[in-house]
Amino acid sequence: MIVRTLDEITDTERDVEAENKQWRSKRIVLAKDGVGFSVHETVLQPGTINDFWYANHIEAVFITEGEGELYDKDNDITYQLAPGSIYVLSGNEKHQLRPKTLMKTVCVFTPPVTGREVHDENGVYPLITE
Repeated sequence: MIVRTLDEITDTERDVEAENKQWRSKRIVLAKDGVGFSVHETVLQPGTINDFWYANHIEAVFITEGEGELYDKDNDITYQLAPGSIYVLSGNEKHQLRPKTLMKTVCVFTPPVTGREVHDENGVYPLITE
């Protein structure tokens, strides 16, 4: 059984912030926990534009706080996001997240991330295994 709190993760190696301070991700469950997925709380700053492309992972994102837009760059569709919304990048879609207000999300990745991944110039996490 795994039991953790966000307070335990804050300011540890599991607490990662983008260099430009546009988002902060607390990696609650990682690959080394051995459960087949990873779980993160990610907070995104309002007014930012965040380009991502998880070419090696499936990601599900549940919005718990705040509002914004998700732009599907592959299909030229914009979705409105609010608390209670979920989106699943089941086709490895290139996307852009545009928070209108401070947004808090819970993200699940499969395969699980290790916590050592860094977005490359295309917004991609490399596939790193434990």
